[in-house]
Amino acid sequence: MPDNGEALRHVMRRWTSGVAVVTSTWEGRAHGMTVNSFTSISLDPPLVSVTLANDTRTHAMVSQAGVFGVTILSEMQSELAARFAGRGAPDQDRFAGLDLVRLETGCPLLGNGLAFVDCRVYASHPLPHSTLFIGEVLQARTVDSLHPLVYFNREYHRLEL
Repeated sequence: MPDNGEALRHVMRRWTSGVAVVTSTWEGRAHGMTVNSFTSISLDPPLVSVTLANDTRTHAMVSQAGVFGVTILSEMQSELAARFAGRGAPDQDRFAGLDLVRLETGCPLLGNGLAFVDCRVYASHPLPHSTLFIGEVLQARTVDSLHPLVYFNREYHRLEL
């Protein structure tokens, strides 16, 4: 019998998606991680979702703080996608040297991003190894002069317009 999880992993490598970094802040600390599990759920009320692995620092911080921010990365931010995916030193301050934007919740958002969403946790749904967080959008902003970074088959790409 085939492993459906592994089969799904191969299928999802064929799904082209945008690249985003989810961040949160709690008691003076900040953390973030690269995701492609970011989706708009509703416009009225404005809701989005992200899914975070249960064993990550970002999951713990979002759970404790009840807030998160999402930066949709621009085509010039593939290095940040790798940095926030944990491809650096484990103790590395992922925000070191970056221009940050802060909106209503105070979550650090990455400057030069394509778009920003600032959220309060509206609901959370535990799964066996991750949690689906639904966020109420408190503020949203875009930068129209930039193009998106996209992810396909385990690599970052530019979208040719």
